[in-house]
Amino acid sequence: MKFFVTSVAAFFCFLTQVNAQLDVEDLISSLENSGRPQADLERDPNRKAPEVLNFLGLEKGMKALDLVAIGGWYSEVLAIAVGPSGQVIMQNNPGRMVDNNIDQINERLSRRPNISHHIGPVSDLSSNSIDFALTALNFHDIYNRSAEEAHDRFTQVYNVLKPGGVFGVIDHHGTAGADNASLHRIAFEDAVKSITAMGFALTGASDLLVNPSDDHTLGPFDPSLGRNTDRFILRFVKP
Repeated sequence: MKFFVTSVAAFFCFLTQVNAQLDVEDLISSLENSGRPQADLERDPNRKAPEVLNFLGLEKGMKALDLVAIGGWYSEVLAIAVGPSGQVIMQNNPGRMVDNNIDQINERLSRRPNISHHIGPVSDLSSNSIDFALTALNFHDIYNRSAEEAHDRFTQVYNVLKPGGVFGVIDHHGTAGADNASLHRIAFEDAVKSITAMGFALTGASDLLVNPSDDHTLGPFDPSLGRNTDRFILRFVKP
């Protein structure tokens, strides 16, 4: 199913949430008592991961893929959420970002035996093997560098997902026609158009991370935003 987006507001009204799969309160408690570093815990209220993952349809026991995980904040959250019967692949590309975060990555791997670290392209993974994939605040960088590169790289995600598998995208809201590359943002409509062109069906969008005080004119690292940008959450499914 493809969608023609006439307005963001109308779109949010049109799409519905999937039936709840996670015990959100239980996951919140688990995250608070998980032994994660204080810096991770301080991000929890801003990122609302239990509510986000529940909206996206994550379930215990799933095999999940955290795309461009960098230090792996979301990888560890996913590992706790899917539980010991589930698996998480923390995917990164080789280079400086991995090297700069390797100590943090290794600490996560030692805490969570159900996380494995894959340094390399998603195409190295087996086709039709993943239940759930997530990219958090990364799609804009690849798309703004090259729409063709984004198409190629995230089509690889399509290929490794099982039929019915979920692809969740969280990103900083941009304004159509603005210099979103400099602002590290992406327009809602551009993200939808790009990802549905890969074959994904868009099945949901959420305003859980909306911030009306962010007018989309500043970059996400501007101190005045306090790392609390206006963000959209999109749920896609591989038919």
